[in-house]
Amino acid sequence: MEFVTALPLLADLGGLAEKILSILAVALGLGLVIFFHELGHFAVAKWCNVNVERFSIGFGPILWSRKKGETEYALSAIPFGGYVKMLGQDDLDPSQLSTEEIARDPRSYSSKTVGQRMAIISAGVIMNIITGLMFFAIAFGIGVQQQTAKIGAVVPGSPAWKAGLQPGDTIERINDRRVESWMDIMRSVVLSSGTVSVHGRHEDGRAFDLAIDPDGGGTKRMIGVAPSESLMLAYSDDPDFVPAAEHTPAHRAKPPLAPRDVIREVGGVPVETPAQLREVLAERRGDPLEFVVERDQQPDDANGDERSGERISVTIDPRPFRTLGLWMEIGPVTAVRRDSPADRAGLQPGDKLLYVDGKEVGKAIDPLRLPDLLAERGGAPVELRVLRVEGSERKELDLSVVPTSAPGWTAPPSSPETPIELPAIGATVRLIPVVMHIVPDSPAAKAEIQEGDKIVRMRLIQPKKEGARTAPKPITVGPEKEPKRSWWRFWARADDSKPKPFYWGHAFWMTQQYPNATVELDVTSKRGESREVALEPAPADDWFIPDTRGIALFWETQTQRADNIGDAVGMGFTHTRNTTADIYLTLRSLFGGGISPTELHGPVGIAGAAYSMARQGFASLMLFLGFLSVNLAVLNFLPIPVLDGGHMVFLIWEGVTRKKPSERVLVAATYLGMAFVLSLMMFVLYLDIFYHR
Repeated sequence: MEFVTALPLLADLGGLAEKILSILAVALGLGLVIFFHELGHFAVAKWCNVNVERFSIGFGPILWSRKKGETEYALSAIPFGGYVKMLGQDDLDPSQLSTEEIARDPRSYSSKTVGQRMAIISAGVIMNIITGLMFFAIAFGIGVQQQTAKIGAVVPGSPAWKAGLQPGDTIERINDRRVESWMDIMRSVVLSSGTVSVHGRHEDGRAFDLAIDPDGGGTKRMIGVAPSESLMLAYSDDPDFVPAAEHTPAHRAKPPLAPRDVIREVGGVPVETPAQLREVLAERRGDPLEFVVERDQQPDDANGDERSGERISVTIDPRPFRTLGLWMEIGPVTAVRRDSPADRAGLQPGDKLLYVDGKEVGKAIDPLRLPDLLAERGGAPVELRVLRVEGSERKELDLSVVPTSAPGWTAPPSSPETPIELPAIGATVRLIPVVMHIVPDSPAAKAEIQEGDKIVRMRLIQPKKEGARTAPKPITVGPEKEPKRSWWRFWARADDSKPKPFYWGHAFWMTQQYPNATVELDVTSKRGESREVALEPAPADDWFIPDTRGIALFWETQTQRADNIGDAVGMGFTHTRNTTADIYLTLRSLFGGGISPTELHGPVGIAGAAYSMARQGFASLMLFLGFLSVNLAVLNFLPIPVLDGGHMVFLIWEGVTRKKPSERVLVAATYLGMAFVLSLMMFVLYLDIFYHR
C-alpha cells in the first residue's frame, strides 16, 4: 500500500530532477557562450601584454570575485553578457581611450598599436565563430532531429496555394539555396525579398519549378505552408498525456491510443504515408473505421520506421460536424488557383457565386456544404452563375466548370483571415455573417434568429472541468467589444487596436475545434436591435469531418548525423556560414520592413528557447548554443558604439587618419550607443514579458 502511493512521488521527483538538470544545462551553456567570447578578448589582450583589470561574466553588482595576479575574476548579478576591463579601456568611462597619461603606460590598451587593438577587439567575435562551429559539429556528430521539408498543409488562398503547391510536395531548393529541413524553408522565405523561386517534387515524383510572391502583410513574409505530420501519434514528457483531443471519437476509442503508436492500417487499407491516411479518411469520413496501430515501448526513431512491437486494433467512430442551422451569405471569390478548373472556366477573384446548377447559393444551397457538393459532381459539368463587377458595371455571367472529386474541408479556415476552400474547382470564398436561411427545428430556429440578422461576434463557452475551481475563459471569435490599445507598437505592422476580421467560415470551424462548448452569438437585427443568443450546436446526421477524428500526430522528422569527425566539422562549417548569412539577412529584413520588430525575443525568450531545446536532447541544445554563439558574434560586430563593432570603427578611423578620435566624439558616441543598447534591451524585455507570453 505504501509502496504504491509512493510511486507518483518518485515520478514527480524524477520529473523535477530532469527539469533542474535542463535548467542547469541551459545556464551552463549560455554561460559558456559568454565565457568564450570574453576569453577571446582576455587571451589576446594578455598576448599583447595589456593589463587586464577584471574578467567578469555578467554585468552590474559583483556577486563573487577572486583576484589572481593582476586580474580580478568575477561573477556579476545580471547574467545577460560579460566584459573584460583593461587598463585604458572602459565603456563606462570612454575618456580613458584619449587620456595621454594612461596611454604612456606601456601595458595600457590605448598604448598598443592599431593592429594589436583590432586583434583584441575582434578576438571575442572570432572566438564565438569558432565555438559556434564547435557546437554545431558536436550537434551533427550526435545527430540532429529536424522536421522534413515535406509540405503537410497549404493554406487556402495563400501564395503557395495559388501557385499550385499541394500536401505531400517536397521542397528541395528556394532561390537556388538547398533546402534540407523545414526551418530552411521558413528562413529562406522570411529572409527573401521579392519573388521566390521554389523547386521540388510532387508526391508522385514529378518535378515542379514555381515562382511565388510571399505574403508580407503580417509580421513576416510567408507563402502559406505547414510541415508534414507523420504516422506516429504525438508524445510528451507528461505521463498523463493522451494523443487524442478531448471530447473527440479518438479520445473515446477503446482500447485507448497510446503515445508513439504508429498507424499501419485504416479500414482494411494499409497506409504508408500521411497522404494515404488523408485519402482514406476523406473517402470514408462517415464510416466507423478500424485503425491498426503498432505499439512499441522503446521506438527506434521518432517516425517509427523501424519497429517490432505488437499490433493493436482500435475502432474509431466518425466525427460529425456540429451545426447551428444558419446559412450565411456567400462573399466574393477571394482567390483562384493557377490552372484549376475554376481558372480554366474563367472564374476570377471578386466574382460572387449566385447560382450552382440553377440553385441559389445561400437560399437553396448551404455555402458551408458547397465544397462537398462540388466534389460529389466530380467529372461532370456544373453551371455557375456569377456576379462580376467591373468599375461601375455589374453583370451576371454563366460559366461552365468541370470539378474534380477533391473532397472539401481538408484544409479548413483555421484563422480569421483564411477563406473556405472549394478544392474541387480550385477557388476560395468567404462567408459574410448575414443570415440568408434558417434550417427548421435547428438550434438557430429555436433561438428565433431571423433571416437578415447579422452575427457580430461569437463566444465559445466551455464547461468547468471536474476538480477545477473555475470554468475556462470564453473564447471570442470576432472583434472584442473593447479593443486593446497598443501604444508601443510604433514600428509593428499588426495592431491589436484594429478590429479582427469576422467571417463565418472561421467561426463555424471554431465550433468544431471545441466539441463540448456551447455557443453565444451577438446578433444585430435589420432594424439595428442587438441581443445575445445562446445555442447548443447539434451534430449533423449526414455530414462528417474528413480529419483524423481527434488523433494528434507527431511531425515527420529526419535525423542529420555526421559519419565521422571530418564530416561533422564540415557540416558545422556549412551551418555556421549559413547562420551568419541568415543573421545579416534578418537585420536587412528588419530594417527594410520585411520582418516586424515584434518577432524579436530578448533574454527571457532566449532562455526559454534554450530550455525547450535542452528538454529535446543534448544535440538540440548544442545546435541552439551554436546559433546563439554566431548571433553574439554578428551582433557584437555591428558598428554601434559600446559594441565591438563600434570600437572597430574608431580603430579604422585612427588607422586611416593617424590620429585618435577626440574625447568629445568618443564620449558622445559611447553614451548614444549605450542608450541605444539599453533601449533595445528594454524593448525586447517588454516583448518577452507582455507580447510573447
